[in-house]
Amino acid sequence: MALRRHEVTFETVPQDVIDGFGRLAASQVGDAMNREQVMAAAIKPIAPGTRICGQARTVNAMAGDNGIIHAAIPYVQPGEILVVNGMAVEDVAVWGEVMTHAARKQGIAGIVLDGAVRDVAEIRELGFPVFCRAVVPRGPHKGFGGTIDGAISCGGVAVSPGDLVIGDDDGVAVVPLAEVRSVQAAALAAQKREWAWLEEIANGRTTCELLGLPEPELVPGDD
Repeated sequence: MALRRHEVTFETVPQDVIDGFGRLAASQVGDAMNREQVMAAAIKPIAPGTRICGQARTVNAMAGDNGIIHAAIPYVQPGEILVVNGMAVEDVAVWGEVMTHAARKQGIAGIVLDGAVRDVAEIRELGFPVFCRAVVPRGPHKGFGGTIDGAISCGGVAVSPGDLVIGDDDGVAVVPLAEVRSVQAAALAAQKREWAWLEEIANGRTTCELLGLPEPELVPGDD
């Protein structure tokens, strides 16, 4: 099958907006979208403390094949995040050390992969942000085809080129490009609310009081 690439254009999110999202947790961003647009729990960073925030460039790969991912790397602009539907294959790695060197040279800000990677010790040493479903030594095939810059599903979430991708130790949230500013405003409000709650807790209020939860009903004991 052929390697294909869609011709796409999308609005560039201003750097100050990206920096603002970079100070928010993926959980706060997800909460601001009705707790939707959050990837499956299996998609996690290979190194603790990893954070990513940038616009997506997308790849739809065939199962166990990384030819299209190699082909995509030169098209990703500095600061963008490569988001790959690897068909959730856990037993064949489609990303490794060599590709990481190529991605760093290109200025790619990280990869989110619904699939497996290998060479994680070397990738951690390079400091390149990788979020994935699994780690396995077995390498990939090449030549089955795939698509660059189309709409994809990754970790159960729809992702289009230009969408904003936020990742941390908890996982990954994706903000549709058209909703970036409204979601940022809602997430910042949620962050301020959490800070206020922490202050209230420090002053002795309970979480039930803060959330307006009722007192539990007392169940009479047996005589």
